[in-house]
Amino acid sequence: MDFLSAHQPEMLPANRALPVVQGALEVPHGTTIVGVTYPGGVVLAGDRRATMGNVIAQRDVEKVFPADEYSAVAMAGVAGLGIEMVKLFQLELEHFEKVEGTTLSLEGKANRLSTMIRSNLSMAMQGLAVVPIFAGWDVDRGKGRIFTYDVTGGRSEEHGFAATGSGSVYARGAMKKLYRDDLTEEQVTTLVVQALYDAADDDSATGGPDMARRIFPLIAVIGEDGFRRLSEAESSEIARSVLERRLEQPDGPRAALL
Repeated sequence: MDFLSAHQPEMLPANRALPVVQGALEVPHGTTIVGVTYPGGVVLAGDRRATMGNVIAQRDVEKVFPADEYSAVAMAGVAGLGIEMVKLFQLELEHFEKVEGTTLSLEGKANRLSTMIRSNLSMAMQGLAVVPIFAGWDVDRGKGRIFTYDVTGGRSEEHGFAATGSGSVYARGAMKKLYRDDLTEEQVTTLVVQALYDAADDDSATGGPDMARRIFPLIAVIGEDGFRRLSEAESSEIARSVLERRLEQPDGPRAALL
């Protein structure tokens, strides 16, 4: 970003002149993403739907990406800008590592992403916002951490779980009732699918597991061994088990009252 600012500042998202349009600008938006910490690290997941107004623009969009070996970013908001921002963020982290011979701390990565989001503020004010979740394994502290952002680049660290996007209210409600701090990796990956299922149940912009097209949520696990994205076979198995239980309990698992 520093190089572009010095040599071709017009290529940065914040410096692009937007065309004058009448009414709302309809572009594909990515919707619900969630993150959950557990003793072995952190899990990021996202549904696969992108919407454009009341139309499904894409059914299999990717919203979860590796940032580097020990971190990942999931994006909600304008799909095109979000994917571009993620690619630039990946390049920045790789460039820093090559120049300095070491990786940024997890805090440093979170701060850098905050700066990139802030640089997009002028476009966000015109409705082209990107609001990601950043998560990773903190090598210094030996635990998984989650960071959320607002459109101004304001950064907050979340403890336990987080959700962003149009279905985030419903996903967060599901996680609030089911989350415990002693969950295993298998339980956490099931939890994020349950949360995304609840979000899709109440938010039309969030896509649930599509068994006919074999489109399932993207799930990434980041721990001491680094970033790993679950294969389609793994994510489909979790989705199928959740769906089978939902046939018996359409509203999902029940949390204890006390």
